[in-house]
Amino acid sequence: MAKIYDSITELVGNTPLVHLQRYEKSEGLSANILGKFEYFNPSGSVKDRAALNIIEEAEKRGDIKPGMTLVDYTSGNTGIGEATFANAKGYKFVAVIQPQVSVERSQILKALGAEVLQVTDVPGFPELLKNGLTMTGLEKVFTDFAKANGWYYLNQCADINNTLAHVKTTGPEIWEATGGKVDYVVQLVGTGGTLSGLAKYFRERNPDVKIIGAQPAEISKKDPNFPERNTIDGVLNFDGVPEANYPPLFTSFDTKYDECFDVVAEDAYETGRRLVKEEGFFLGQSAGAALWTATQIAKRPEAKGKNIIVILADNAFKYLSTNMYK
Repeated sequence: MAKIYDSITELVGNTPLVHLQRYEKSEGLSANILGKFEYFNPSGSVKDRAALNIIEEAEKRGDIKPGMTLVDYTSGNTGIGEATFANAKGYKFVAVIQPQVSVERSQILKALGAEVLQVTDVPGFPELLKNGLTMTGLEKVFTDFAKANGWYYLNQCADINNTLAHVKTTGPEIWEATGGKVDYVVQLVGTGGTLSGLAKYFRERNPDVKIIGAQPAEISKKDPNFPERNTIDGVLNFDGVPEANYPPLFTSFDTKYDECFDVVAEDAYETGRRLVKEEGFFLGQSAGAALWTATQIAKRPEAKGKNIIVILADNAFKYLSTNMYK
């Protein structure tokens, strides 16, 4: 008998791990690619895990009181999760969205009742951009902005409960589903919460598990000078960046990864298009990039017969206005 749930928060986690056999066959791969389909979470992405854990741990500490307004800086998915759970718990939510995110993300946030602001609405942000965006500077600007308005800043980029959500849920789900047979784990990075959490979880159980990251290639980075450029939405570069832009969560957890791939947006888009045609799964941009990366690993002779876990962050419904599915 199917379980009856009492609230939307109980639906977070236990997303399916699917063996992409038809895709493997079409690519001629001898490794096993297992996709963790995170769009089965309530608001449609892996970020639901972090959003819920950050809010609930703040409630436990007494930092969030009934009727408060929560605010965060977001590329969309975490903000959508935060807005969803804010609604479920009776809070208001303000999303300050990053430039150049897909229009659907803003539409979803507004549909959820969130107040949507641009970065130019935040005092000090234009000056921060002019002087050089840093993670420390970002945190100060938003802490001051929240304090001035009497809001609570969720701070997904630095709150350790972002990472710990994956130590508590994502990692154990994968471990249980595979019987501990995990050889590679592949994901992209926004805040770094997923990668740092999975690195911590798996390295404590098997130091031989390879943690593989991916990031946009130079020609696929967001650039206001090239607004028509194809990019990979919702993710940031972390490998080879200045120390000031290194993910704070990597520093907090001393995160180590084995390898990082630079992904061209067109390769990510084509991988997503192929998967929907061959398997019926409708992936978003970062999921396409993650699957492309997993495919490169799977082509290596040493990966034969190994299990490659790939985190598929969301589906493609937030990207219909982009070039991915045009």
